[in-house]
Amino acid sequence: MIDHLENEDPEFASPACLMHEVDPAYMGLGSECRDIGAWRRVERRRLMEMRALTPLAEREERTRALCRRLDDVLPPDLRKTISLFWPMRGEPDLRTWMSSLRDRGATCLLPVVIQKNCPLVFRPWQQGDLLERGFFNIPVPVRGEEHLPEIVIAPVIGFDSGCYRLGFGGGYFDRTLAAFSSRPLVIGIGYEFQRIGSIHPQAHDIPMDLIVTDQSSMVREEPRSLLSGHHKCEA
Repeated sequence: MIDHLENEDPEFASPACLMHEVDPAYMGLGSECRDIGAWRRVERRRLMEMRALTPLAEREERTRALCRRLDDVLPPDLRKTISLFWPMRGEPDLRTWMSSLRDRGATCLLPVVIQKNCPLVFRPWQQGDLLERGFFNIPVPVRGEEHLPEIVIAPVIGFDSGCYRLGFGGGYFDRTLAAFSSRPLVIGIGYEFQRIGSIHPQAHDIPMDLIVTDQSSMVREEPRSLLSGHHKCEA
């Protein structure tokens, strides 16, 4: 068990599955899906390399600006369960901001893979709590009662004007959102340079309610959430 992990660089920042390795023809998918899948793999590599090449000091400054925007869209009294993430491979590090959420009454959660190809579960975590390496070496809380998040904050590799998120391609995030009996408020976060024209969304892709970057915030649907006064994404 470990109580603190820094600067780890596993293969995935979000758990992956093997669906992308199955022949699309076997799954009943056509050439269009194969072409989009190939394009996404190239685009992921490009965007991840761009993020990795961004100097640490610049990423930290962008993250501080991003957190200020998150503070603007969330209410001062935040007595809710909020799922965040353990930062990997240049993703915004929100752990300091998580402490401020706790001061505002929030219960902060981290996602946990219990079984491959199944929806994630969520356990509470705060600085100092023990962590262990879960699936794909991602740090997860050692113990804690499972909670359903009322707000989910997830990193993006890329995003578009429809508030669609390009992730690692494992399917865990969309699978988890689809399994919720009551959908939480879902916020994708990243840096402004991760914006792309379109992720070419497919039937299984679930859009975010909101995308927040260091320079902008975009709301897809109103009124559905705690949010108001932000640019509405084009559907």
